[in-house]
Amino acid sequence: MSTTHVDPVTLDLSADIVTLTAALCDIESVSRDEAAICDAIEAALSPLAHLEVTRLGNTLVARTSLGRPERVVLAGHIDTVPLTRDPANLPTRREGGDLVGRGTVDMKGGVAVQLKAALLPEPSRDLTFVFYEGEEIDSQFNGLMHIQQQRPELIADADFAVLLEPTASRVEGGCKGTLRVDVTARGIAAHSARPWNGRNAIHEANGILTRLTAYETSTATVDGLDYHEAMNATAIRGGIAGNVIPDECVVTVNYRYAPDKTPQEALHHVEELFEGYELVCHDNAPGARPGLDLPAAKAFVDAIGQPVVAKEGWTDVARFSAMGIAAVNFGPGDPNLAHHDDERCPVDQLESAEAALLRWLA
Repeated sequence: MSTTHVDPVTLDLSADIVTLTAALCDIESVSRDEAAICDAIEAALSPLAHLEVTRLGNTLVARTSLGRPERVVLAGHIDTVPLTRDPANLPTRREGGDLVGRGTVDMKGGVAVQLKAALLPEPSRDLTFVFYEGEEIDSQFNGLMHIQQQRPELIADADFAVLLEPTASRVEGGCKGTLRVDVTARGIAAHSARPWNGRNAIHEANGILTRLTAYETSTATVDGLDYHEAMNATAIRGGIAGNVIPDECVVTVNYRYAPDKTPQEALHHVEELFEGYELVCHDNAPGARPGLDLPAAKAFVDAIGQPVVAKEGWTDVARFSAMGIAAVNFGPGDPNLAHHDDERCPVDQLESAEAALLRWLA
């Protein structure tokens, strides 16, 4: 029984940044279906003599070995969230000064910038390019995590990393950590007609909410950037029937903490706040310091030519930080438009991001 070989889509890396971004976007690559775009990127990079290309699943690592005193990682994920058909957000199209379509913001514009940088035969720093799968879904599928677990030597020797997630072409340093806990108030079940025979756990949860309402958030300055912490209830559940006094009420709390705290310190802070209640931690991902004191980081900021701001969310820069590699976020596209049906990226942001990165590496 014969099988049909499908040639990869041809990517022209010499095309302008807008054309290249559109070509990448038009290769559908919803999470768990990244083979076609990985094939296309591999086919485009493999002929470049200055790069050594390694593939793990649908994740690619391409490295220079020029003996430079610094090594920098340029990383970006190649998957997108699912497409919509009505309205259709592929194929891409131009509308005025915008490129419109799935992935134009998150984050094939950034991937296109990586590919343009990969053409440099003699960059000022040794480069490690990472094009990885599975970022938009559960972390077990994350290609960057797979590299860290299976082939850490491919990225562990870097001094600095740039994650080309959308930031509207400004530098966002590091990221905050995120912690999620369930805080439980206990009661005693009873018939709702005779509530005095029990104790209402939902009413008892008022103590949890009161502490949250009274909580004063803080701002931490880390490497010169201000990170605004946040503590919020994100879900509440309790009760089993309309005529039963509930004996349990669970409040889910999300704490976004500055990167000067360890995960253990963040958890201890939350445990102190909710002392007297049962608390179970379900997720605790550390933040990342921006490392703006590093020579490579300083040169990068100078090349961008704009003030650096703190990354208020969590991104994969934290994975680099866990390996001792300082990292920043920088890429074309407004992150507020990521995942929108009407996802769009200004052409001038694609062009300015490419120009700034090439200035840094020239």
